[in-house]
Amino acid sequence: MSECNNDGKGFLLGALVGSVVGAAIALVFAPKSGRELRQDLNQGTKVALEKAEEWKDVVQEKGSEYSEMAIVKGSELKEKGTDFSKKAMDSTTQLTKDVSEKTKSLAKDVTEKTKDFSKDIAEKVKRDAKDVKDEVEKEAENIVQAEELANNSSEVKEEKD
Repeated sequence: MSECNNDGKGFLLGALVGSVVGAAIALVFAPKSGRELRQDLNQGTKVALEKAEEWKDVVQEKGSEYSEMAIVKGSELKEKGTDFSKKAMDSTTQLTKDVSEKTKSLAKDVTEKTKDFSKDIAEKVKRDAKDVKDEVEKEAENIVQAEELANNSSEVKEEKD
């Protein structure tokens, strides 16, 4: 936008200088008396000043319009930025809640599965311990029976001798 204002000022300045130079050259080369030349210069200067005044008003109007447009656009962009920030904040908050809930749910599931797994392992250990106990008891009975047989056999041998 500042480029537009600079172009407007440059154009206005160029038009003003061009008008003055053009009027001066026309008057210098025109075959008129000094008095007529001064009147023409005064008249040309007045016309140039009137044109400059008109251009000044146009530039001021355009400057005001561009300024108002910039304010409106700035407000719109600020509002959009605020809306975007709010949406981003809301999305982040929702995402945080979702992740928190999923994490709690996952932790609960893991805890339950761990408890189930622990129960299964405890049951297997109890069964295996019982099986080992039963085997040990059988082996102990076998050993006792073997000792009884060995004792009985040595008694029978002693009786024969």
